[in-house]
Amino acid sequence: MPTVDVYNTDGQVVGSIDLNENVFGVEVNTSVMHEVVVNYLANQRQGTQSTLTRTEVRGGGIKPWRQKDTGRARQGSIRAPQWVGGGVALGPKPRDYRYRVNKKTRQLALKSALSSKVEDSDIIVLDSLTCDEYKTKQIADMLKKLDVTEKALIVLPEADKKIVNSARNIKGVDATYVGSINTYEVLNHTKCIILKDAVTKLEEVYA
Repeated sequence: MPTVDVYNTDGQVVGSIDLNENVFGVEVNTSVMHEVVVNYLANQRQGTQSTLTRTEVRGGGIKPWRQKDTGRARQGSIRAPQWVGGGVALGPKPRDYRYRVNKKTRQLALKSALSSKVEDSDIIVLDSLTCDEYKTKQIADMLKKLDVTEKALIVLPEADKKIVNSARNIKGVDATYVGSINTYEVLNHTKCIILKDAVTKLEEVYA
């Protein structure tokens, strides 16, 4: 069972916590993590790209010259793909890139991501974190005291708009909560700062 120190916002160790090995100590499965990350990125695509085919380009209704005896290649329309300003052959059209990965695979990927952070000592557990107002400086000071200079993800037990908005003004720092955490976010940040209550909720949901 992995054991990590618990810090306060001043960067001082105030205790320790035993992490559930069914969530934070599983065997890291890189292929499953890759599958889920690719799925997540595909689902973020808008799929609004579009090109005009020769039937959609304006103009070109008349045959540019007669079929024979001109010495030039036969042409049917100045809006054919080989003409400048013509339609695009086999170009992209709007489509939906979304597809589903089953729930157990997503859960295993998240557990693997969290376990890899524990293995690399990139998880920091905080005893508590509160913001009485929208204050980026408060989050920045906390990260400085924790000696966090890399990209960091702050995981909250529940949605807190003041913390989320205060953190997003810092480059490379994001805040999320247990209900919306995903594998991509965990892997895309070097450090994972998890509140103690969030650890408990993660273990309740995924253990």
